[in-house]
Amino acid sequence: MPKTRKFADLFVRKEVNTDMFNKTGLDKTLTAFSLTTMGVGAIVGAGIFITPGIIAASYSGPGVWLSYLVAAVVCSLAALCYSEFSSTIPLAGSAYTYIYAVFGELIAWILGWALISEYLFAVSSVAVSWSAYFQNILAGFNIHLPEIFRAAYGTAGSPHALFDLPAFLITMIIAYLLVQGVRESARVNAVMVILKISVIILFIVVAAFYIRPANYSPMLPFGVKGVVRGAAVAFYAYIGFDAVSTASEEVKNPKRDMPIGIVSSLVVASVLYILLSVVLVGVVHYTKLNVSDPVAFALHFIHQDWVAGIVSLGAVVGMTTVLIVMLYGGTRLIFAISRDGLLPSALHKLNPKTHVPTINTWVLGFIASVFAGVIPLAKIAELVNIGTLFAFAMVSLGVVFLRKDRRFRDLPKSFEVPLYPFIPIVSFLACVYLMLQLASFTWMMFGIWLIIGLVVYFSYGYSHSHARQNEEN
Repeated sequence: MPKTRKFADLFVRKEVNTDMFNKTGLDKTLTAFSLTTMGVGAIVGAGIFITPGIIAASYSGPGVWLSYLVAAVVCSLAALCYSEFSSTIPLAGSAYTYIYAVFGELIAWILGWALISEYLFAVSSVAVSWSAYFQNILAGFNIHLPEIFRAAYGTAGSPHALFDLPAFLITMIIAYLLVQGVRESARVNAVMVILKISVIILFIVVAAFYIRPANYSPMLPFGVKGVVRGAAVAFYAYIGFDAVSTASEEVKNPKRDMPIGIVSSLVVASVLYILLSVVLVGVVHYTKLNVSDPVAFALHFIHQDWVAGIVSLGAVVGMTTVLIVMLYGGTRLIFAISRDGLLPSALHKLNPKTHVPTINTWVLGFIASVFAGVIPLAKIAELVNIGTLFAFAMVSLGVVFLRKDRRFRDLPKSFEVPLYPFIPIVSFLACVYLMLQLASFTWMMFGIWLIIGLVVYFSYGYSHSHARQNEEN
């Protein structure tokens, strides 16, 4: 590390033209449809099978759909900002790369480090949920794992558990799938997304015949504040579209397809969440929905056990697509950070045959699988929302500076945020407001994670930064 360090050095900005016009080695195989299925695969996953019941019972009551609507509106504002960035700077790394170009290295590193936590803990938490649903299916065939391998040590209701073996194994299997190549992973994901949507529609159609209008009263038992607090929790369900923008360098026509993929996946997911929530609280009174599997619970409640079995299978398939997309997004984020010199170079080396960052994929997959195996779900999920909201807030604010930056005025772009600068500013403020609704423990954990990140940056990233080396030369 240099003996003297100018404060301005910490905010050196990435010259995106260098990477945009160089061959990166990543295969350009994805289309707008691939991106849409990736987004829906990531957004419509564990959240739709778990969070509607929790939000209804604890925050919003029968107005749970309003919480999803508020979260969807905030996400859609951020999605518009992501779309402008992705069509202007079609590079891997998502928000990290965008902020590096606009605000400089230190802020980009902080954001990138926060997003690493989002992907890492999102994969781990979904793997734990996947394990619980998978074990329920096995139990239906009277198959039971040894108790020590059913959950992590300290998991409520599992006093003798030591290690969540199914969660560990599914994460490693997903890592293996991703190592085979992005085209193969996208095909598997697309098939699973179609199956998952079919299962959700099946629930909506079957359960709609059992709606009792009396269950909708009172609509907002916890008031408007409950709806907003519920929206902060519901936000967890929508974080997946951020992973779409990490795929920019592997898209055939990123300037056209990226905005389509981001916006369309959010629209499809929002409609499914809202419809499912309306039906769910119409079938079962909201006070009974604070369970880990509210959709299956509702079907058992109306004695449609055969559909409940299909929904449980759909939940496993649904969570598998989330694992694919979120692990993929995390590997491409680390690829971009490593390519900039802020993490070791081995993490952006590509397999010459599959054009995939193999070492990076195995490292992230292994860490996520170990976390899933040894840390209870309640502890894993703490960092997911706050890291994502922080990224959304910075991207929203970044659009304002993107428009003002002369370096980007001449770059062709296929999408611009409407009602500029009103929408980017409102999006920024909405994300900050939702961040402030999160628990103090979450903020404390977020602070500890960022301190660790700063230690990594100043002990390695600062002295290896390619942007700083280019500027010095």
